[in-house]
Amino acid sequence: MSRKPKKSASEYAQAHRRREQKYILSITPPEGVPISFTRAGIGTRIGAQLLDLTITYGGLIALILLFSTVIAIGYETGEALFALLAFLIRIPYYILTELVWNGQTLGKKITKVRVISANGRRLDPHQVVVRNLLKEAEVFTPIMLLFGIMSSSGWVQTIMAVWLMIVLAIPIFSKQSQRLGDMIAGTCVVEVPKIKQSREITDAGKPLADTFVFETNHLDHYGRFELQSLEGILRDASTSRVAHERDVEVARTIAKKIGYTDRFSSADARKFLSSFYNARARIWRRARCSGTGARTRPTGRVRPIIRSCRMTVGVRVAPRCCT
Repeated sequence: MSRKPKKSASEYAQAHRRREQKYILSITPPEGVPISFTRAGIGTRIGAQLLDLTITYGGLIALILLFSTVIAIGYETGEALFALLAFLIRIPYYILTELVWNGQTLGKKITKVRVISANGRRLDPHQVVVRNLLKEAEVFTPIMLLFGIMSSSGWVQTIMAVWLMIVLAIPIFSKQSQRLGDMIAGTCVVEVPKIKQSREITDAGKPLADTFVFETNHLDHYGRFELQSLEGILRDASTSRVAHERDVEVARTIAKKIGYTDRFSSADARKFLSSFYNARARIWRRARCSGTGARTRPTGRVRPIIRSCRMTVGVRVAPRCCT
């Protein structure tokens, strides 16, 4: 009986990369700089949802107890009040938190996932409203019917159980791990990328010369995630024709997007990209030092916030990011 040949280390590495690629979501926004995200796993999304349910239903139970101390509530009245308050708490909670925190609820913040627009543009309010209203019809109302809160019919509960199994199966088999609400709203749930941004793009240990000058309004259009993708392009040292054409296309797209009117030749496309990256990265670092680094995009005005710095014999030393 012949043995199967053992896989080499390179074959294992290739198989691992193929498995990782299944979870990668690549989006090309209108600016032309491709951005890659890791799709949020089903377990992570369920964990975020359970945390949000704990928060919302904790507040709901507290309100029910408060009402019961003021007035006597019967079972049927309490059931109706529970269903009404659950709706009135859930809808504002999910919509407002995702609007204020750019696609994140408290549960999503803890599990480090967020909602993004599938077309690469900024997450619009109507997308947030649509996906969360559909979540009511898609998940929460069937759950309440399943547990007999709004109906005691056995047939209704059976149908709702089957419906919920279908709803849970859709993200598993969906190409972009989307539920029905995400498909209709045009959104995806992804992991929050870890930002590891270098101080400047360098060439052989020396900073590239910034031959282009940018105004503040030119630098207001790009956030940290887009900047990190641009860093990946600049770190590609390929001198092939395909790489050069990519640099030219990205440079012209960025120039058009930010309103940069000065002309530059195709040969200077790489210099334009590196100068833009370095100028934008410096603003990002200053924002971090001033306490506004959590913002995805700068406002052009940096509000000074006192941050603790290292103290040595009564002399304040500037933080590393400010130098």
